Amino acid sequence: MASSQKAVPARALRHTAVISEESARLARALIEFREAEGISERELARRTWLSEATIRTFEVDRGGLPTPTVARSFEEVLGWAPGSIKATPSETMSREPSADSAIDLE
Repeated sequence: MASSQKAVPARALRHTAVISEESARLARALIEFREAEGISERELARRTWLSEATIRTFEVDRGGLPTPTVARSFEEVLGWAPGSIKATPSETMSREPSADSAIDLE
């Protein structure tokens, strides 16, 4: 029974390591892209339609994965294939319909 208790944290650590590797890869790519283009965080935010705070969050590699929307924005600006950036589970599952989507239903 003691060995199964140790297995859960080990699996969690492996999952965290994978997330950290992915977030580190994304952070490096964003920084390298900005340096190669000679652009600021503000310009990258403009190109991705994201906030400067979002750009900073992923450039400092806090270990988290982006939402699918943020991941797609980064893939587009980096020129990466769709789905090449791992993302959190779909954000639409936990979101309530927006006022704009309610208008579309009318």
